[in-house]
Amino acid sequence: MEKRESLALQVTKEIVVKFVETGRISPGNFTEHFGPIYEEVLRVLSRGQDGQARPDGVRVIAKGGRDDG
Repeated sequence: MEKRESLALQVTKEIVVKFVETGRISPGNFTEHFGPIYEEVLRVLSRGQDGQARPDGVRVIAKGGRDDG
């Protein structure tokens, strides 16, 4: 699994846990929500600062900053 996919999975798990804790997601509708949340997190992680995908893998972490890792 790629580093970005692993990070997306971890972030998605944290988001879903918060939604379960607040009652917005239940065990009965978990599968309905997990996939779309994961896809959105992965899409956001794949974007650059200008909203375009960055094929070089550089992630913008702050205005003017970057993370090559």
